[in-house]
Amino acid sequence: MEREAAQELGRRLREAGGSELAALVRERLPEIGPAEACLALRNPFADSELVELFVAGAPTLLRFYDFRREVAMHPRTPEILALRLLPGLFWLDLVRLGADVRIRPLVRRAADLRLIERLPNLAVGERIALARRAGTAVLAQARKDPTPRVIAAMLENPRLTEGILLPLLAGEEVSPAVLALVAASPRFGSRYPVRLAVAKNPRTPAAVAMSLLPGLRKPDLGAVSSDPRLAAPVRQRARLLLGQAHAS
Repeated sequence: MEREAAQELGRRLREAGGSELAALVRERLPEIGPAEACLALRNPFADSELVELFVAGAPTLLRFYDFRREVAMHPRTPEILALRLLPGLFWLDLVRLGADVRIRPLVRRAADLRLIERLPNLAVGERIALARRAGTAVLAQARKDPTPRVIAAMLENPRLTEGILLPLLAGEEVSPAVLALVAASPRFGSRYPVRLAVAKNPRTPAAVAMSLLPGLRKPDLGAVSSDPRLAAPVRQRARLLLGQAHAS
């Protein structure tokens, strides 16, 4: 019977109209558990006053992770309260929060900063999952990951841009495997700035760099042909292509 009563209360909280919702919460607050409170917060009429009513009137609900997450991720939650709850959220919920455009910008930025702080302590599998879903601020840090599988996952992220990717490709510490991955990317491998950056990086495998040279413009071929940091076969191939271009 108690379970059925709780389910009925949850249904009413989920479906109540604006004034009805607030009145129902005030009337039944002692009976509302974390599951019912989450349903109330998912009601489209839930506002900041309702959030504060739960937190002030039933503080024991904050012992439950699901309720804390629901409050932190509610777009009407006051900034101060949301920021206070961020440190206790799991990384995956921080990703969701940072990507939710309904959330206040200050809270979203704070969630991204928390994620960046946690990056070094995440397992490889977690970093891979994060790279696929993270926002731009986190990707700017994730691009430094030494694990090629993490970069491969990042290349699948729709929020990844050339602006985030190019500094990685120009770096002196990027691994040859990562450069080859980017060159082969269906999404980024055909973009001229990306092809040029990969071709000009001394750490790019020679075979990969030479495969990119035929698509470069003459001035860029000239820069490659005269760059002493690049492997001799790469420079020679660039000079050959330049000669062919001049001859034509």
